[in-house]
Amino acid sequence: MFDIFRSRDKAVRTTLTVMLGLVALSMVAYLVPGGVGADGNSAEPIVAQVCNDKITLRDVQRSLQDALRNKSFPMQMIQNYIPEFVNQYVSERATACQANEMGLRVTEEEVANAIKSMLPQVFQGGFNKELYAGFLAQQNLDIPTFEANVRKQMQVVKLRNLVMEGIIVTADEIEAEHRRRTEKIKIDYVTFSPEKFKGQVTVSPADVQTLFNANRAMYKTQEKRSFDLLVASEEKIGASIDVSEAVLRQVYASAGDRFRTGERVHVRHILFKTTEKSADDVKKIEAKAADVLKQIKGGADFAKLASELSDDPGSKVKGGDLDWVVKGQTVPNFEASAFSLKKNEISNLVKTEYGFHILQVLDREEPKVQPFEAVQAELATEMRRQQVQPRMEAAAEQARAELSKNPKNAAAIAAKFGLNHYTVQEARASDPLQEVGVSQDLSSAIFSLQPGGVTNAIVAGNNKLAVAVLSGITPSRPSELAEVEGAIRAQLTEQKAFEMMSAKAKEVEALVKSGTDLGAIAKAVGGEVKTSSEFTRDGAAEGVGSGTYFADLFGKTPGAMTGPHNISGQVVVARLNAKIDADMSKMAEDRINLVTGIKGRKAQERKDLFEDGLVNRMIDKGKVKINQDVIRRLIDSYRA
Repeated sequence: MFDIFRSRDKAVRTTLTVMLGLVALSMVAYLVPGGVGADGNSAEPIVAQVCNDKITLRDVQRSLQDALRNKSFPMQMIQNYIPEFVNQYVSERATACQANEMGLRVTEEEVANAIKSMLPQVFQGGFNKELYAGFLAQQNLDIPTFEANVRKQMQVVKLRNLVMEGIIVTADEIEAEHRRRTEKIKIDYVTFSPEKFKGQVTVSPADVQTLFNANRAMYKTQEKRSFDLLVASEEKIGASIDVSEAVLRQVYASAGDRFRTGERVHVRHILFKTTEKSADDVKKIEAKAADVLKQIKGGADFAKLASELSDDPGSKVKGGDLDWVVKGQTVPNFEASAFSLKKNEISNLVKTEYGFHILQVLDREEPKVQPFEAVQAELATEMRRQQVQPRMEAAAEQARAELSKNPKNAAAIAAKFGLNHYTVQEARASDPLQEVGVSQDLSSAIFSLQPGGVTNAIVAGNNKLAVAVLSGITPSRPSELAEVEGAIRAQLTEQKAFEMMSAKAKEVEALVKSGTDLGAIAKAVGGEVKTSSEFTRDGAAEGVGSGTYFADLFGKTPGAMTGPHNISGQVVVARLNAKIDADMSKMAEDRINLVTGIKGRKAQERKDLFEDGLVNRMIDKGKVKINQDVIRRLIDSYRA
C-alpha cells in the first residue's frame, strides 16, 4: 500500500526501526485485537473484553514493561498504575467500537496521509514491500494489522472530535483564567526535615539485630557475573583506516562548489530602531541618527557610540560588530549598502524595516576556492567516518564468531580485530562497565548467558559495539549481618528521624490551629522564618515547592496561615505575606493562550465524561466485561 521504505543503509534502518517501534507500541497496542502477537485461541488470561476485542494479561504486562523502560513512573508505584492502564485500554477500545457502530469511516487516502505524517522520514524513494513488512515484523505486526489499527485509531479521533465540537469560552471565563494564572502572592515560611532530627537518633546494636532478624529474607547479595568485554570504538577502528592523498584529491576535485566561498564583508553597525513607532517618533529618530552619523564622520569613536546608542542588543555589546556576513544573510537594503562600501568606509543612513542603520565595513574578502591543503584533514575525517561503521560491525561480528569457538582467548581475539579488551570481575547487573557505562541491553544479554556463552554485538555507550564472553557466575546468597549492618543502621536512622519529624509536625499543626505566630513556631522547631519571592498558583515558591500547595492562600488576606504541608520530604508552615493583583492590561495580548487553555481543559473534562459514560453504558449492555480477579492477581504479582 505504501511506498515507504527504500534505503537499505544500516544506520537508516536502525533509526526507522526505533521510530516505527514507538509508533506501533504507543498507538496501536491499545487497538490490536487479542493483543500484539497474542494467540486468540490460547488460554491467556483475559483482563477485559470490549465488544469483540479481548485485552489479555500479556497486553497489559507488555505495556507496563514499556512504561517502566521509558521511566514513565517509578517501579515502586506500579501497583497504583495497573488499574489506570486497564482503564485506558478499555476506554480506547470502547471508543473504537462506538465509532464503528456509528458508521464513522476512514478512507484509504486518510490512512496513507496519517502514516506519512507519523513517518515522514521513511517516505523516500520507491515502495519496498519486503522491507516494510520486515520492519513491522520486528514489532510483532503484519501489514494488514498495522494499517487496520491505524484506521481504528483515526475512527477514535473522529468520534472524539465530534464530542469536542461546540466548546464555548465566555468573556468571564477568560478574565477568571487570566486572574488565576497571573495573580501572585509572597509567603513567609518555616521548614524542617528529617535531617534536622538525625543527630538526635540513637540506633543500638539490638535495634539492628532485631530488624535484620525480622527481614532476613530481604537481605541478599546480588548475583554477579565475571566476563571478558570486547569493545569496538570509532576512535580506534577509525585510526586504522588509511585514506590516501590521491583519493582525497579525487574527492576534492569532484566536490563542485562545496569549497568555494562567496564574497563577504566584515561589518559593524549602529541601529536606531523604528518598529512600532509613530510617524512623529520616526522623524525624531532619523534626526538623532543623522546627528550620530555626523559625529562618526567627524572622527568620533564608532564602537563607543554603538555600545551606548545602538538598539541591536546582540551587536551592541561588541561595539556594533556583526562579524563576517555573506550575501543573503541580511535584509536587502542592509546588504546592498554593506557590499557597496570599501574597506573602512562609512555609509550614509540606511533605512530598513527595522529602522535606520549606520554601517562601516572593516574588511572585505573576494570569492575564492579553499585550497586542497586547507580541507584535506576535513575530507580525511569524513572518509574515515563513512567507512568506520561497517568496519566496526565486521570487527565485532568476527570477534564474536571466534569467541564462540575459543571463549578463553578473549585478549588475543580483541587484539586481532582492533578491539579494546577488559576483564570484568563480579559485576552486578546495574554496575557501569569500562568504556560503555551502564547499558541495560548489554547487561541483560550478559546475565542471560551460561559460562562460555557469548553475547551478540550490542550497541552500547557512545556509539560503540560491545561483545562479552561469560567466564563465571557468583550466585546470589543470603547476606551476613556484617555485610548489611551499615545499610540497616542508615535505614533505622532515616525511619526514626522521620517519626520524630512527624511527631513535631503534629505539634506544629496544633500551634497553627491555636493561632500561634509563625515566629514562635520557628522558635519551637529550631528554624527561622524566611520570605519567598512572588509566585503564581502554577509557579513555585522558591526554596519550598509548587505553588499548588499554597493555593488556599490566594483567596485569603495577609497574615493567613497554612500547613503543615509535607513537600518533597520536608514539613512547611507558611503565612501569607502579600498579594499581588493580576495585571489586567495584559489580558488582551494573552487572549489566544487563555482561550486555548480553557478549551483544552474543557475538552479533557468532556472527553473523560464521555468515555466514562460510554464505558458504563457498555458495561450495562454487557459489551464491556472486566475481570477484576485477573487484575488483582497482576497487582499481587508486582507487589510480591
